[in-house]
Amino acid sequence: MGLFNFFTQEIAIDLGTANTLIIHNDKVVVDEPSIVAFDRTTNKVIAIGRQAMQMEGKTHDNIRTVRPLKDGVIADFNAAEHMIRGMIKMINQGKGWFFPSLRMVICIPSGITEVEKRAVRDSAEIAGAKEVYLIHEPMAAAVGIGIDVEEPMGNMIIDIGGGTTEIAVIALSGIVCDQSIRVAGDNFDSDIVQYIRRQHNIMIGDRTAEKIKIEVGAALPELADPPSDFAVQGRDLMTGVPKQIMVSYTEIAHCLDKSISKIEEAILKALEITPPELSADIYQTGIYLTGGGALLRGLDKRVAAKTKLPVHVAEDPLRAVVRGTGTALKNIGNFKFLMQ
Repeated sequence: MGLFNFFTQEIAIDLGTANTLIIHNDKVVVDEPSIVAFDRTTNKVIAIGRQAMQMEGKTHDNIRTVRPLKDGVIADFNAAEHMIRGMIKMINQGKGWFFPSLRMVICIPSGITEVEKRAVRDSAEIAGAKEVYLIHEPMAAAVGIGIDVEEPMGNMIIDIGGGTTEIAVIALSGIVCDQSIRVAGDNFDSDIVQYIRRQHNIMIGDRTAEKIKIEVGAALPELADPPSDFAVQGRDLMTGVPKQIMVSYTEIAHCLDKSISKIEEAILKALEITPPELSADIYQTGIYLTGGGALLRGLDKRVAAKTKLPVHVAEDPLRAVVRGTGTALKNIGNFKFLMQ
């Protein structure tokens, strides 16, 4: 095995709708937006990740930017394979001609169909993986937060990503009940675009909307330490001229209200179908929030008020899932919940 191990590279991938992260040797080596830019005439890849992100919404006829994942699953197979391959190349930069065989652990949403599962596995294999293991996102998130998932103790994990919100109750290294809804960060962005268009008559792009969400996004209209107002530039729909307005967090809290309510409903639904013994555990341990959506100001308070349970936000919630996937990679033999 010694020689074989020398030729095998082990990586853990969190294929997200918004960001893709790769762990290699216990370090996050790639943390890039999930986006690829193609040349339209030759269909060659021009840029991947952050570089392609800067092109998005600013391209001319000869460049097209593609987000290979939609709602947490692969929508564009070809682009996804190019993206995975390009990101793996980023790890091996400067390593010369030598390409070791890869063993990968990839996380997938828990509400995923068999066909979508196959798409993930196939694109990983085309990108050069010899062995592919899959792990459900809530499971990976739980491991990443540091919960002992093998205990007979119920824990509730809510992972709000870019395309899906995964709500799962975990005990004995398995998912007991889960709700996976396709309302998450991307929906927040489109809510903001529509709100700014309706209220202020200004057209903004998705990237600006995301910036607004990060700077002044909130889940509650009253916060203890409010962020200062944010200047937004866009195109005035009345005159067609670029214009700047100031946006406050209260406005954003109102416009995200509907989407957050959908997430709250799904949380309550997941709690409803939880077996009573596990409900008793969750009353004591509370709910854990991970994923980029967990960074939304006041979301923990809002969920706590709705469920009357303690809500904990994981530290570094953006990387909780990939950390858990990395841990799973080290314990491939022991973790029963990895799918071959």
